Amino acid sequence: MKSKKVAFYGILGALSLVLSFFESVLIPAVPFLPPGAKLGLSNLVTMYAASVGGFFGGMYIVLIKSAFALVTRGVTAGFMSLAGGLLSCVAVCLLIKKEGKVFSFFGIGVASAVMHNLGQLVASCIITGTPALLGYGKYLMVFALITGSVTGTALLLIMPRLKAFSPDRV
Repeated sequence: MKSKKVAFYGILGALSLVLSFFESVLIPAVPFLPPGAKLGLSNLVTMYAASVGGFFGGMYIVLIKSAFALVTRGVTAGFMSLAGGLLSCVAVCLLIKKEGKVFSFFGIGVASAVMHNLGQLVASCIITGTPALLGYGKYLMVFALITGSVTGTALLLIMPRLKAFSPDRV
């Protein structure tokens, strides 16, 4: 069973990297969006992994994505990816237990996006030593509401089909 779980999370890690790559290549930068803003399609994989594997399942995907960012784009990108992913994963794990009672996947997607952007904002303040960057947060939070709505809705639609692929059933 352990080898099946390793393979399962390996496939999810690869899927998250592929989604991130396609998102970067296929979706052009939009001039009025904040710099570096992305839809966050790979966060679908993190939310799914956290929902079926708990905190450690989600963190495995976060670590894979952060390591990839570190290797391909440098220390700053790796640190920002880790900071955003960690807060996002914690939010998902805290809210996923309440899914269906208080929060749907829609709400979880929004909370995840908000926390991811918050983590990256705090990381950028630490890296630059410039707390004034927190003023940029209001724009990021509006964008997070939009992107979190999209990814949360997507997860809401595909989650019933994905439950058949949980590591316990693989």
